Amino acid sequence: MTDKPILEDVPMLKADGLDEAIIGVGSRCGQNDILVYDYEKCCEIFMKREGWSYEEAVEWMDFNVVGAWLGDGTPMFVYPIIDWHETVGTETPN
Repeated sequence: MTDKPILEDVPMLKADGLDEAIIGVGSRCGQNDILVYDYEKCCEIFMKREGWSYEEAVEWMDFNVVGAWLGDGTPMFVYPIIDWHETVGTETPN
């Protein structure tokens, strides 16, 4: 991963070769902003670039990318939810 300086001299780390999967910047209370990646797009990049199956790309992502903690600027990888209501139920909180 490479770094990009942000506020307070804490680097916002960037996953090498996965720029096309960046979907935004995440803000967290009391912490520096981090880059946010689409997990599935990252897998697609590895599948295309390396000629891997989906399972191989997921294994690489989970162990070598998502599993790599490099400090406060470590990026976040988001798993898209297709249908929120099917995931958590159809009831809405009061």
